[in-house]
This record gives sequence, C-alpha cells and structure tokens, in this order.
Amino acid sequence: MLIDTHAHVNFSFFKKDADEVIQRTLNEKTWMINVGAEYKTSKRALALANKYEQGVYAAVGLHPIHLFETRASGENYDFNTRAEVFNYDIYEKLAKFEKVVAIGEIGLDYYHIETDDINLIKETQKKTFYEQLLLARKLDLPAIIHCRQAHDDMFEYLQDFRREYADLIPKNRPWAVMHCFSGDENLAWKYFDLGLMISFTGLITFSAQWDDLIRKVPLEKIMIETDCPFMTPEPHRGQRNEPIFVKYVAQRIAEIKNLSIKKIADITTKNAIEFFNT
Repeated sequence: MLIDTHAHVNFSFFKKDADEVIQRTLNEKTWMINVGAEYKTSKRALALANKYEQGVYAAVGLHPIHLFETRASGENYDFNTRAEVFNYDIYEKLAKFEKVVAIGEIGLDYYHIETDDINLIKETQKKTFYEQLLLARKLDLPAIIHCRQAHDDMFEYLQDFRREYADLIPKNRPWAVMHCFSGDENLAWKYFDLGLMISFTGLITFSAQWDDLIRKVPLEKIMIETDCPFMTPEPHRGQRNEPIFVKYVAQRIAEIKNLSIKKIADITTKNAIEFFNT
C-alpha cells in the first residue's frame, strides 16, 4: 500500500474524470490526500473525500499565490489566480469535518511575485500563513507547507511561531511537512529540528540533485507525494500527473537507498498514517 500525501484531483485538470482517477488509484491499493489551494478547491477536496468510505482524504487551506491576482506559469501549467482574503471562520468550519486531515497547502511563495509592491505581498503572505498555522495548531491538525524561493523567511518564521506557541506544538510527533521539498541536507535538518517532516515528488525521478540527500535522510522523516497534476515523474513526463504515479517516487527512493520498494512503501505509509491520523 502507498499513500500520495499531496494530490490535487480537486483541481479543474480532473474536472471530467476525477472519480475515474480516484477509483483507478484505490484499485492499485494507493490512498490519497487531496489538498486545497483556496476555498473553492478546499471545499471540492472535502466533497471528493466524503464520497469514499476509506482512502480519500482532504486538506483545506489558502495557498499564498491566491492572496492576490497572479499569473502562475511553469513547465505544464499556466493560469490566473483570483484574490481571496483568508477567512478564519469558514476555513475552521471546513477543517472540522471528519475527512479533513490537515491544513494546507499554506506557506510562502516569492517566485510568483510580479509587482512592484513586493513588501505588501510578502507581509500579507506571512500574516495569512501565521493565521493558518494557528488554525492548524488549535485544531491539532498538521500543516502542509508550500515554500518557493522563501526558505530564509520560512525557517525564521517557523522558528518564531514554534517559540511563541510552544504550548501548542506537540513534543513527540511532527506538526508540519515541507511539501515538494527541494532544499539540501542542511536545510532538511533545520526543518527536522523544528519538528517537521519533508516530502518528495516526481522531481527526484528526473533529477539527481537530491540523490545524496535521499541516501542520508532517515526514512522515518519523509513522505511521498505526486503534487498531481504537476511534477509528473518518469516514465510519464509530459503527461498529466495522477496519484497512481506516486509508486514511481517510492521506486526511485528504493533505488537510491538500495532497499526494496516494499520497505519504502511500508515506512512511508506508516509515516503518513501517523502524521495525518488516517
């Protein structure tokens, strides 16, 4: 069994065949957590999760690029976002449903800033991130954190938050995960020391940049994900990514660590079940 800890079958890329994709994935003994990026997709993630007795869960949150009107583009995506102001009450209401297992994805994203008013955007991102971290801790839910070109601010911010809300931070289990981790070993251990986990995507299947980190990192501190429909792993690059492809992430970690894919599956699944309390 595998768990894709970060999927977006709740996005419009799957509008026509979301249930087919989910059923195909469940048939392959793979579970998933569909992660919201704003209220609309958070609500849709919950609706999808409620359709299935087991194996499909939701995270709800407001992604930093949805705080302002932004054009987001990359290798296989190009879309415009609408501005949304974070409303603590409506996200709290969503987050209290049984199938919601995390607050996310939330965080900081400086990559997509395309305006002269950089300071305003950064401060708004930090304020919204703070409010959502606090929501996660008050509901005792883990946070799924997005960080792009903002790790210096991110580490400092998490450090300050952990210090300020020490009474809400669990001592014996991780309280957040750095999703789609793309940093080095030094950064990984800085996050581990704050009580976080890291998660790998299909990026590791077509770039050797993280091979050395993966060899050294303890299996107990990592999870696997697709971030579908983005980050499609080899051998399906160029196609729409799906949760079922998380097996290629597990397979690559097994190759790098010279372990069986069963061992990688067993440990990362155990990590996910304990982290998300599924």
